[in-house]
Amino acid sequence: MASMTGGSISAFAPSRQIKAVHGLSGPKFVSFSGQWKSFSSVRMQPAPLRFNVSCAAKAETVVKVCEIVRKQLALSEDVAISGESKFSSLGADSLDTVEIVMGLEEEFGISVEEDNAQSISTVQDAADLIDNLVETKSA
Repeated sequence: MASMTGGSISAFAPSRQIKAVHGLSGPKFVSFSGQWKSFSSVRMQPAPLRFNVSCAAKAETVVKVCEIVRKQLALSEDVAISGESKFSSLGADSLDTVEIVMGLEEEFGISVEEDNAQSISTVQDAADLIDNLVETKSA
């Protein structure tokens, strides 16, 4: 059995109730009550344990960026740097970031616009930007 009153829809079945309240921009509230095991249209799935992101930049680009960051920030070899490393967490301030970008420009023979330079916060961001600029330059 289903009923609608004042923008809400309720449906009743043995041991189950489904309620959705609609506003101007769509559903605002949905509630389910009852026995989930017998509610065949809703299946609870476990969430994946880890979310993996594939890198757009080439692996060798990421390695070169890591080397330049290590050199510009004078980091020892025991400091781990990866694509997810944030410049700020490695101790870089805004001047260090500018020097890193200048080192990247020199190493890869590219020119990074100021707007693009401000969007770089991780090693992966820098590597992705470099690969895009190199690809655009060669095209």
